[in-house]
Amino acid sequence: MHRSSLNWRLRTWIGVLALLLLPIAINGCQSTPLPTPTSMPTATATLQPTHTPTSTPSPTATLTPTPRPTATPTMTPSPTPSPSPTATSIPTAEAKASTTQEAAAPSELSGGGLGSLAPPSAAGAYGAVPLVPMETDVCPLTGLKVDPAKLERRPLAVKISNAPAVVRPQAGLSFADVVFEHYAEGNLTRFTAIFLSRDCSKIGSIRSARLIDLEIPAMFKSMFAYSGASIGVKEEIRKSDFFERVFAPDFGHHSVFKRIPAPGKAFEHTLFSDTATLGQATDERGLNGRQDLSGWAFSDTPPAGGTPATQLQIVYSPRYADAEYSYDAAVAGYRRAVLGVPHGDEITGQQLVAQNVVVLYAPHVESAILEDTHYGGHYSIQIQIWGEGLARVFRDGQMYDVRWVRPGRHDLIRFVDASGQTFPFKPGNVWIQVVPLGFNIAVE
Repeated sequence: MHRSSLNWRLRTWIGVLALLLLPIAINGCQSTPLPTPTSMPTATATLQPTHTPTSTPSPTATLTPTPRPTATPTMTPSPTPSPSPTATSIPTAEAKASTTQEAAAPSELSGGGLGSLAPPSAAGAYGAVPLVPMETDVCPLTGLKVDPAKLERRPLAVKISNAPAVVRPQAGLSFADVVFEHYAEGNLTRFTAIFLSRDCSKIGSIRSARLIDLEIPAMFKSMFAYSGASIGVKEEIRKSDFFERVFAPDFGHHSVFKRIPAPGKAFEHTLFSDTATLGQATDERGLNGRQDLSGWAFSDTPPAGGTPATQLQIVYSPRYADAEYSYDAAVAGYRRAVLGVPHGDEITGQQLVAQNVVVLYAPHVESAILEDTHYGGHYSIQIQIWGEGLARVFRDGQMYDVRWVRPGRHDLIRFVDASGQTFPFKPGNVWIQVVPLGFNIAVE
């Protein structure tokens, strides 16, 4: 009995002791710090460069035109070297096409060599010939007598296609007083033809404008007929100082154009007009009248100082666009061909003949205006025909190195010797082949 009582008491004290120790044990467990978990390595993602789209494509991207040809395969250019001319700056704000001039870091397009071109060095070297008196019945763009009534009207500048080959022969080029051929994009060329002294019943096919057409209508004080333009070029024309003289479907002027379908020609090659229709529309706007087109001189006598040149080839694109001229004394001019095929006029059925051919060297700069997206895209080319530069004139089977000058926006581009004396053209039409600085031509 005594032992049982002792055991009971012992168990009681043990229970009490356990109850006393339990809070201590609990507190001890809570105060023991938990092990710090091992930090996992953080996976750092490499940030890729962010492409920020811009509203205007950069003209210095890799989308640049194919390099221009530096020589022709069949003819040998004259070997005498001379320094290349430098790009001329814009003389005044009014001569500036604002959107394109401000394009960032434009790239100069060139042909890679000037050949034998050199500025005239002798004062008066080309001017000692009797000049055609510029009477009221003499066309200031051809030096030929004409019905004075034809000169009491404003010139007409018309944009004419030259690609693809199916557009040749074009209609009306032989009736133009002056024709400019220039790069468009993709190494193809286009024409701007000036009509004043001769009427023409069909002109075309008429195509879209380019940046050079901000300058040509200004210097010739002409109307300007074209069809279509890229958004950038269209806006520059809308802002131009000759916008009231524009005829274009872009701006709702449909009545002066007509569609003339032809087998094998796509729809875009079927738009035409004529001098009578364009002239009447000019009358209706109250814009007709004789214009001051002074600046050119003409002489039947070839100036001294020329170099024999009966063959000329300008390769804009070896497979798609070139201009070839062969002097023919029987017609007193240069017969024109394209890629070895005689270049004719649809109206006359005859090969085109130029009494004067000018090769005009000017800065060609890629603008920020995207013309199309074919084959990676092409940007519009700004051809800077203001200020001054070098040129070659071909007449009477002779070649002359001259300078061109255009100090003001509304000045007709002139061709002069070292003293500033005007070089005399042969009376007749003038074809102006515009090429980049450093472009090689082939002459024989």
